[in-house]
Parts: sequence; C-alpha cells; structure tokens
Amino acid sequence: MPRFRRPAILAAAVACALVLAACSGGGGGNAGVASPGATSVTPSSPARTAATTTTIAPYISFVAQATVPNVNVYDTPGAATPARTLDNPWLVDPSVPTSKVPQVFLVLQQRTDGWVQVLLPVRPNGSTGWVRASDVSVTQDPFAIKVELAAHRITVTNGNDMVYQGSVAVGAAATPTPTGRYYLRVLIKAPDPTTVYGPYAHGLSSHSDALETFDGGDAEIGIHGNNDASVLGHDVTHGCVRMDNAAITMLSTKLPLGTPVNIVA
Repeated sequence: MPRFRRPAILAAAVACALVLAACSGGGGGNAGVASPGATSVTPSSPARTAATTTTIAPYISFVAQATVPNVNVYDTPGAATPARTLDNPWLVDPSVPTSKVPQVFLVLQQRTDGWVQVLLPVRPNGSTGWVRASDVSVTQDPFAIKVELAAHRITVTNGNDMVYQGSVAVGAAATPTPTGRYYLRVLIKAPDPTTVYGPYAHGLSSHSDALETFDGGDAEIGIHGNNDASVLGHDVTHGCVRMDNAAITMLSTKLPLGTPVNIVA
C-alpha cells in the first residue's frame, strides 16, 4: 500500500505530520451541522432539552468542545467510573508535541441533570458516550455535509442555503467509504498541495471498516482535495472522499470543527 507524508495541521496552527490513513489510492496517486436526521438530540428534537421551550431550526446541530485537559466519557449518565478518557487538546501526531487540536464532539442529546451524550471519534464507528456538561462548552452550528456514495456527490449547506455541491471520488470496492453519521475533527493544510491530498483535508471522526491501520495510524477517514481531477466521480480511494481543490479551499475558511457529516449509500 502506498505511504504518503502526513500533511501539516492547520487547525492547530503548527507544522507537523499526519496521515488520513485511508485516503490514498486510485488515479494519480481540511458551528457544525446538519442535514435533517444527521443529528438527533434529546428524545424528540436535535435542538432542545427537556426543560427548553425555545424552538430551534431543524438544521441546527450542537457541538461540544472540551474545556478540561482530560475528558471523562461514561457509558451511562451518572456512572461511577468513566469508560474512557480523551485528551484535550489531542495530538494529531503523537511524535510532535505541538500538534494540538481541540477535542470536539457532535452532540446527540443534552439532559437537564448535567449530562451530554456525544458521538465519539473512536472505533467502532457510531460509538457514543456521556460527558459532564461542566466539562464542555456547547454551541450551535448551522452547517452540514452530506456525501452520497452512489451519486459521487457532496453537498454542503449552511442552514437552508446550499454552499457547495460537486462531484467526489469515494472508496474502491475493497476499501469502501463507511456510511454513517460523523463530524469534522481536524482541518489540515498540506505543505505540498500537489499530493494526493490536494491543498486541504478534513479529518473525520470516522474510521475505515476495511483497514485496521495505515502508515502507523488508525485508518481514519477524511475529506480532502486531489492531485488528479479525473478520479472525481469514481470509486478509487482507500476510503476517503476526494473533492475539487478550489471547493475544499473555499470550505476550509467556513466549516468549523464539529460540523456533522452524513455519508449515505
């Protein structure tokens, strides 16, 4: 399998290396939220808690950014001990101490008793957990990304307005792009925009279902540019989504971390 040099982190405003592990492959070889259904919050509405009476637009999602150095994640609200602890900020490249990126989550549910259910950036895809509301800051996000694999199409919206729609390349048959609900976890600026990553890449909370590891990483999925536009519209990657370079450059100035990504067949 080809190995590609890890591009530099933009979100952390430092230079370091990163692999979006399932991104390579095929020809020529980086606020939030959501299309309807991409985020379901509280029992009935993605935008309100049990004690909230304010009506929230259906396209609004919620993003939680950690405010403590170590975020305890629990399997259930009020559990005695955490199931896992996530660093904040986290290191995109563990060998580079300056490669720090804030820990963010897509919110699934907010409760009035001080607990927030979030989507986690871990295996298996779709894993969720509960964090204390006192450990995060929750904000609203009108942006959303939808990727349609069969149509080879990406659509980015801001509320009811379409920001961009265009053709993409997606995973090959042996290394398909995993469907599901994810979110933007990191924005990366490539030091060399002529590589397979193009000028920018968004690392997702998603991981490849076909690859356990890639180039020492955990086979994370990303949305990024390209170095061969002829692959757009085809199934050629190791799981990542490639798109137009000018479009991802434009989006790099608009989309916040935590923006939901809905990948459908």
